[in-house]
Amino acid sequence: MRDYLIMTDSCCDLDAELAAQLDLTVLPLNLQMGGETYRNFLDERELSLKEFYARVRNGERATTSAPSAGAFEDAMRQAAAEEKDVLCLCFSSALSATFQSASIAAEHVRADHPQMRIEVVDTLCASGGQGLLLYLCAEEKRRGRDLDQVLAFARETMGQVCHWFTVDDLNHLKRGGRVSAATALFGTMLAIKPVLHVDEGGRLIAMGKARGRRASLLALVDHMEETSIDPQDQTVFLTHGDCLEDAQLVAEEIRRRFGTRDIRISFIGPVVGNHAGPGTVALFFLGRPR
Repeated sequence: MRDYLIMTDSCCDLDAELAAQLDLTVLPLNLQMGGETYRNFLDERELSLKEFYARVRNGERATTSAPSAGAFEDAMRQAAAEEKDVLCLCFSSALSATFQSASIAAEHVRADHPQMRIEVVDTLCASGGQGLLLYLCAEEKRRGRDLDQVLAFARETMGQVCHWFTVDDLNHLKRGGRVSAATALFGTMLAIKPVLHVDEGGRLIAMGKARGRRASLLALVDHMEETSIDPQDQTVFLTHGDCLEDAQLVAEEIRRRFGTRDIRISFIGPVVGNHAGPGTVALFFLGRPR
């Protein structure tokens, strides 16, 4: 069996140590802020997430961009030099051009290395949902599954990765066009917090609302109760926009209701965080199809 590596992008929002343990090749997305361009490495070598969220809270605006096709091509050619195939699991194409960049790169590298397999998958996932899918695929690889088996597993599983978000400040969603100015204004006045999810097309959409912060956090767990499969035996991912205590509250509620033991908490990176804002909490688990 020819060896292969699992490649992805930094919108997986995995902890850097876990990504290294899973032996993932992670390409950074780019962030433009304050006249500077930063690469979103998981180890925060160019911009720490604490600094990023502090600057957003102080009113700084940022823009983001996908890795270039050239960056993916360089990484794929390195795999070719090591005589490895590539399974590339990308951030949702409904939210980023990452999948397109990886697909263009794969075509170029295949032309020069016809013996090499490069499979590029639009996961239709985001943040910890993408991270959870990568974690599960890496575990399959560890069990000795070949590229075809892990590819099939990824395609079968990605539609079962449930994504539920809540945000603390509607104005960030307003700037991104996710809610109207009127919704942001009245929602802020009435302490209404939206509950959103990533649908089967990989799009972030509003699904409901809750009155007050605690109610919105518990609503995430309510959705898990309604749709999850064997929650007590799952690995569950939680990501947060610099609000660890709120993520821990959700984790404790999950443990209380379901007895779930394996809950992984990490930061929401600057790409999703730039649109959702500080105070965002997101919950990811396996459940009935989105």
